[in-house]
Amino acid sequence: MIGSREKKRVLAITLGCKLNYAETSSILDSFVQDGWEITSGEDTPDLVIIHTCTVTGQAGQKSRQQIRKMKKKYPQSRIAVIGCYAQLNPDSIENIEGVDVILGLKEKFVTQNYIKAGKEILYRAVSPAETIEEAAPAHSLVYEREWGRTRAFLKIQDGCDYSCAYCTISLARGRSRSVPLETVIAGAVKLAEAGYREIVLTGVNIADYRSGSATIVELLQEMETVDVGRIRISSVEPDVLSDRLIDTVASSSKIMPHFHLPLQSGSDDILVAMRRRYVSGGYRKRFLKAVEMIPDCAIGADIMAGYPGETEADFQATLNLLETLPAAYLHVFTCSLRPETVLAKQVSSGTRREVPDGTSRERSRRLLELAESKQREFTRQYIGRNLDVLFEEHKVSKGGKPIVAGYSSNYLRVQVMPEDFRKARELVGRERKVHIENMNQDLILEGRFVT
Repeated sequence: MIGSREKKRVLAITLGCKLNYAETSSILDSFVQDGWEITSGEDTPDLVIIHTCTVTGQAGQKSRQQIRKMKKKYPQSRIAVIGCYAQLNPDSIENIEGVDVILGLKEKFVTQNYIKAGKEILYRAVSPAETIEEAAPAHSLVYEREWGRTRAFLKIQDGCDYSCAYCTISLARGRSRSVPLETVIAGAVKLAEAGYREIVLTGVNIADYRSGSATIVELLQEMETVDVGRIRISSVEPDVLSDRLIDTVASSSKIMPHFHLPLQSGSDDILVAMRRRYVSGGYRKRFLKAVEMIPDCAIGADIMAGYPGETEADFQATLNLLETLPAAYLHVFTCSLRPETVLAKQVSSGTRREVPDGTSRERSRRLLELAESKQREFTRQYIGRNLDVLFEEHKVSKGGKPIVAGYSSNYLRVQVMPEDFRKARELVGRERKVHIENMNQDLILEGRFVT
């Protein structure tokens, strides 16, 4: 370890999803309770934790790059690699020079695992994901919270039983399992007491939540008792966006009118091949039901281009469906073959044929154009209206003026120019009503405070 400081320092780098961020924060909180200090990297840390992702080939590549980057930047620091890439590819990580610790899904929550063995001996502990029976609780920093942070992540569920043909999540995180209801609520209370103004519920498939007889609906009803202004749901699978869940959100003043509803494809043939649990008509029905029942509801979607076997007609079906939906935003991905998945085996055996790279890129480009059009159309309708905005950060404009920025209840990015920098700093963590005057070239709404 480095030097003889009174407190050792830990730095964490997180890649991937909100669930990873929640888990990283809980791990850091454990280090703080053990007497460590969290550093942002200005000083040489004793320990660097890299929380990896492997949802796509690019994510895996970024994970490897980040490991090498941190070792080069902090040659004297202990390097620990955790997360989905570590769970699925520990042998590959062992071959990266300078890695000291590799921890799996279960082992990463034990702080002592990060400091086991000597500097010259690599410590590796990775339990098979399918053997893990409980969901480890996790949430944003409580014991050492970032100044000005307003939004917290709270893990309620882990793993997935869906086994989509293209996806590695069930391989990396195992079967679906939920954090007990009382543990979730206790974590939410801690976050509220720490000063967070919004709690985002995270997991792999959160609407699959089960704790005794409690479902996601009962959990949300219990969350209403927590002293926090906003509760936000993250990604929800279309087949579990039930009428009860929609009605619960529609009748709540705390649960934000915002869903991320993965689509992947608008072609029924491709959805069946993907092993998704819905078809395009069912998706459209659930989407429009939510928009109809929940005022100002914003719904985003994931779209995948170039799935092996996708024809031009399949792609056109995706475009046709999206054009009929008032989506707030779209996340566009090009299909990435992941090792050991059903899809990878189908391609290897010749059962399904890959779409040529040029065709995939062109389809992605067309989807991205549609995504910008959809976001512009959805966002523009709020010009001239008042929105309640929770401000999260302050910064300086290109012209040297103060800007404070945050999100509306339905997840629209909004910024305002207060009269001075002191006022901008004071607004972070506060919710204010803003009259929207225009939308800038980055599709961010701009306005003034309603007095």
